[in-house]
Amino acid sequence: MKNFPLAHATHPQWRMAAALVLAQLRAQLALPGASHPTLALLYITDHYAAEAEAILGHLSAELPEVTDWAGTVGVGIAATNVEYFDEPALAVMLCDLPADQYRVFSGVAPLGLGFEPHTALVHADGHTPELSELISEMAGRTDSGYLFGGLAASRGDSVQFALGGDGFIRGQGRSTGVFHGGLSGVAFSEGVRVVSRVTQGCCPVAGSHTITEAERNVVYQLDGEPALQVLLRELDVTLDEPERAISTVRATLAGLVSPQDVAAQADGGGRAINRTGNFGSDVRVRHIVGLDPQRSGVALAEIVEPGMQLAFCQRNVQAARADLMRICAEIREELEPEELPLTVPSVGGEAEPVVHQPQRMVGAVYVSCSGRGGPHFGGPSAELQIVRHALGDVPLIGFFAGGEIARHHVYGYTGVLTVFLAD
Repeated sequence: MKNFPLAHATHPQWRMAAALVLAQLRAQLALPGASHPTLALLYITDHYAAEAEAILGHLSAELPEVTDWAGTVGVGIAATNVEYFDEPALAVMLCDLPADQYRVFSGVAPLGLGFEPHTALVHADGHTPELSELISEMAGRTDSGYLFGGLAASRGDSVQFALGGDGFIRGQGRSTGVFHGGLSGVAFSEGVRVVSRVTQGCCPVAGSHTITEAERNVVYQLDGEPALQVLLRELDVTLDEPERAISTVRATLAGLVSPQDVAAQADGGGRAINRTGNFGSDVRVRHIVGLDPQRSGVALAEIVEPGMQLAFCQRNVQAARADLMRICAEIREELEPEELPLTVPSVGGEAEPVVHQPQRMVGAVYVSCSGRGGPHFGGPSAELQIVRHALGDVPLIGFFAGGEIARHHVYGYTGVLTVFLAD
């Protein structure tokens, strides 16, 4: 399996950007030994959101051999070594996968019988009611329980692309392939091998706590203490200096771990912070949306319940860089295991060492929070350059999202990096 063809371009007019992308893809498809992929991932910035249907129609007509399309819109999009923020751009990656090992799905074309999903790339509208439950249900339909992807992010239309086969959906007639709301994406069978990791972008202020009293989205007690008192103590502020306190609280977030994940944690003794002092992949970061001085409550942008772990945290550039490098290193280590001192008999009867060939990456999808990107990491495209430096020249596509999806959770201020492996 060769590397997945990838193309990206920016231009004030979408037709010019599409022409540049098509020229790049056709050049790669014309190379000796090139395959003819049938699945495309398409990501656009929100500058093009109003033209989403025209863009998909044009690209699919110009690439008739590509029968399946999936993707969405972001306030920024990612490609190998470069990110496009606040400018009109689009990117396409052609995934060289057997057609019987994936299925495109959407609200009008859900996954049916006869296909066993192992993992899935999921795009979602963040305004969808009961989104967390839908994502959890979708994860439960896969063998591995693992989803990766993100929520569309747009200052205009929040569109998703999902077009399967020849564009006709049984019982629905012809579909334009552009959707609003709900979930869509691509489900993959067990034969499509992927490795995925979550990187956090926040650093805990102090230790983690157990929520011992809460009502809906307001935490009243942490480890039996008033929650507001714990927050102010850890931030070293007081309500006697309201301006300083409010400014500090606004720069603070809360990392949450569900009771189920707390029970499953083996690292850190079931706490939200691992041995390195950073958040693990079980932690979901949420905004602090209000304080209740009368009842010493702290309101969060999520429904909470007793038994959850909570750690107050703040965004941290150094921690984000280090954690991004960590997950890239973990992926490389998983693909390039050290040679084991095993031997097998040769034809002549003498033992010969077993050589373990490293697995090869042929493509990658990276979904990062819209609050990250190059500016957060120190310069234009700095986040993508860290990934390329760590993984090498692997074709990579993705977008900057309103929330990141990994496993059965929706995260914030994180990045989800997934690589496809050669057969």
